[in-house]
Amino acid sequence: MIRNPFVPTDGIHNLRDFGGYAAAGGGTVKTGVLFRSGQHVGASDGDLAAVDALGLGTVIDLRGNGERASHPCRRSDNFSAEVVMFDGETSNMPPHMDIDEHTTTAEYAHARMIATYTRMVHNPPMIDLFNRYLHALVERDGASLVHCFAGKDRTGVAATLVLHILGVSREDQMREFLLTNDAPTFHILRDQAVPGFEARWGRKLDDGAVRALLEVHSDFLDTFLAEAEKAAGSLDAYITGTLGVDEAVQDALRAKFIG
Repeated sequence: MIRNPFVPTDGIHNLRDFGGYAAAGGGTVKTGVLFRSGQHVGASDGDLAAVDALGLGTVIDLRGNGERASHPCRRSDNFSAEVVMFDGETSNMPPHMDIDEHTTTAEYAHARMIATYTRMVHNPPMIDLFNRYLHALVERDGASLVHCFAGKDRTGVAATLVLHILGVSREDQMREFLLTNDAPTFHILRDQAVPGFEARWGRKLDDGAVRALLEVHSDFLDTFLAEAEKAAGSLDAYITGTLGVDEAVQDALRAKFIG
């Protein structure tokens, strides 16, 4: 893995390169071509210049129409990447779950995140976007950047799928997933996300709840992987069958991104 994958930013959370990991059979996932982040609504002019410097050919926006309308990404005048998106809603946050006096907000938040990762496996818009992302990586030139609102859940799963196809070990897949918690921009996400959560839930969130919602935990990704394996028999079968990414595309991904 590269020593410091994070790109310094003023208003974008968790912008980083997720290459640099060892691949099965030899070789390493190339760096400088696979990026991930949170949304760019708060990007500074300096951030826009940093994004332009990545040489992006494709941006995959995993957010839905509502998220894009309320938090439109800033782009520089020089931005020329194709943006891949879903025309509809993609969030799979579960419906309201009752919270009583015996449940802390941290416990409630954690349960909602586990439900989110369980539902993501079966969410048609996310299946469509994962398919389009993996195909775009093969079909388009230049570097790519995948992002959602927070750049940790939908984006974390997308990065995991890429690394799995490239033959990165499950241990390193989890290491990459959890690296989100080391992002030096947690305050940006907190300012963007917490007011909305508190407004929807009608209560002040304690620090445990904030961290359950805005950080990632190993059982989040474990939940997605277990649900995918339960649904399809294996993660490989989920990728080929449910996501529709055949062996030819996977071979092309390995040829392109392993050096």
